[in-house]
Amino acid sequence: MFQMTKKCSILAAFLFCTMVFVACSNSVSFTDLQDIAEPQASQEDADKIATVSQTDGTDSTAVQDTTQADTAAIGDSVKTGTIAPEDTTEVDSAEADTASSDLHLTLFENGISSGNLYLFYSADSFLTKFEHGDIVTLAIDGYDTVDIPIAEHSSNVPIAWFFISAIRGNDYLTLSIHNGYLAEIFGITPDKAPINVTISMKEKGGFLFGLEMSNFQNMYYYTENYPDLSIEEFANFREVRTTGMGEKRLYRSSSPIDPGLGRNSYVDSLAKNAGVATFINLADSENSARSFRNFDNSYYATQNVIFLALPVEFFSTPFKEGLARGFRFMIEHEGPYLAHCTYGMDRTGFTIAILEALMGATSEDLQADYAKTFSNYYNVIDGRQVHLNEKQVDFFKAVVTRNLQAVYHAEGIEVPDIQNADWAPATEKYLKKIGLTSQEISDLKDRLK
Repeated sequence: MFQMTKKCSILAAFLFCTMVFVACSNSVSFTDLQDIAEPQASQEDADKIATVSQTDGTDSTAVQDTTQADTAAIGDSVKTGTIAPEDTTEVDSAEADTASSDLHLTLFENGISSGNLYLFYSADSFLTKFEHGDIVTLAIDGYDTVDIPIAEHSSNVPIAWFFISAIRGNDYLTLSIHNGYLAEIFGITPDKAPINVTISMKEKGGFLFGLEMSNFQNMYYYTENYPDLSIEEFANFREVRTTGMGEKRLYRSSSPIDPGLGRNSYVDSLAKNAGVATFINLADSENSARSFRNFDNSYYATQNVIFLALPVEFFSTPFKEGLARGFRFMIEHEGPYLAHCTYGMDRTGFTIAILEALMGATSEDLQADYAKTFSNYYNVIDGRQVHLNEKQVDFFKAVVTRNLQAVYHAEGIEVPDIQNADWAPATEKYLKKIGLTSQEISDLKDRLK
């Protein structure tokens, strides 16, 4: 998602995760974040589309489904809405409504894949009406209404955000999500086509700052590149101390075992000093974890660990089922607990936010803790970190509460007012949706008090 440079060889992004002041790499070449993000980024959706037709709604062409992988999360506040009112007037997909500023299109059968949705309308024509960086209201009749940005690629928007991809020269628009399967989330299948879609302006240029933020997503791999950070901050290691959370019960960090970021040995040592007894590994399978250099000699290897290998797809069934397994593992084992992925950024950020919300954290709590990760990694310029300014930090803060709101909304749980939200009851409902019982939720809260 982000453009990143580094001076070592081994998403960031959002998305994106020892011995003090020891260099953990051997070379000094720069690499884009997508080369090392969790998991590796795939080719853009637009390059994977087979020949498509604008003439009618018959399934005469195939649309290949792809989902781009996680880097790191960036964000601005985009809210999900309510089910769109049904529009009984079917409009040809290649014609705009000239009587208003709205664009009325049709989603045909051959524009529906398991992942993305395709509107066979010229991107060039679309970009005469809207521009990259605008936020628009997308109303899919009978399904949902969401306010989303216009961009080119999924790398331009945060993890779990819906967006419209408009790439000049293409004969289609892509309705997509980073990362995930949009058609599955909305419950749209080819047999339900044709479906009317309306796109209208929500906020002109409302996401321009989001597009610009990629200029600040640079990170590095040596402590000397972060002279103002403590070792804990460099390792993205911290105790979770949001409202309602017990003291020394829950920690979060970058990977204690993956050497790719140059931070693992610091985290392993800090976890040992904190007395962490149970690790929740969101990123790796057991086999991949044990293949990391020096795994067998780590403190980590002597403790309770569950290896979940979760996809970076917060709406997906595998992610939700894995999350439930991880929480049950916490219930079954003593703390203190530490949750991590690779960067401690996307999967960790979302998982920790759920636990914080369950225990009574406010939106301000959630946002401050989440944004701290980005302050710990970014913004390295000419080999030295320059601290993010207040506006840039606020940009990251908006991601976590928006993502909670969107994921809960997909489960039928509404949190309409983010800033004044009471997250605990909504989170209990979400945990029940992913399979936890009332008793398990109570036991989990007891573990974290």
